[in-house]
This record gives sequence, structure tokens and C-alpha cells, in this order.
Amino acid sequence: MSKPKSQKLVAEFIAKEFKPTSVGAWLLDFESEVGELAKEWLKGSDYGRGELELQEGWAEEMGDVFFVLLALAEITDVDLEEALGKAINKYERRIENTGSAASGN
Repeated sequence: MSKPKSQKLVAEFIAKEFKPTSVGAWLLDFESEVGELAKEWLKGSDYGRGELELQEGWAEEMGDVFFVLLALAEITDVDLEEALGKAINKYERRIENTGSAASGN
């Protein structure tokens, strides 16, 4: 399976625009971006007291999370299409075996 177009796009961009960056730094950046996405959820749901109303920042933060995930995949040589297929198979097996996709049942 060849790497997805989005992963190739990010690979080209980081090769051109970024200095070499460690996996640990990308991982911390990923965690930071997920935190910013969670903050958007908090703002859009009145800190969990109401229904989520997506704010303008939601899509931007999703894009940041996606970008960093693709960068992490690229620098660790993970084909995300292949990894996604394996994850879906794992969830299908769990559902078949336990009736739920959740782990720890």
C-alpha cells in the first residue's frame, strides 16, 4: 500500500520548511495540539454543561492535530492507511468477540 496523499504532502512540507525534529518533540507537539482541540470542545460546550456548538477554532485545531499526526507517521515510517486498516480489523474482532469496540471488556 502506498502512503496517503495527505501524508506525502506533509512529508514534503516538513522536509522543505522544518529543521530536523525529534520524534519526542513531534509527540509533545501532538499532545499540545490535542489539548488545544479539547479546549475548543470546552469552549463550545460551555465546559461540558451544554450541547457542543462548534466554534471557528474547532476545524483549525483538528487540522493542526491531523498535520502533526501525519508528521509523526512520516518521521517514524508508519503508513497511516495500513495502520488504519489494522485498527479497523482490531475493532471488528472486538465487536465480534465482546459486542463492543471498547478495550478492557
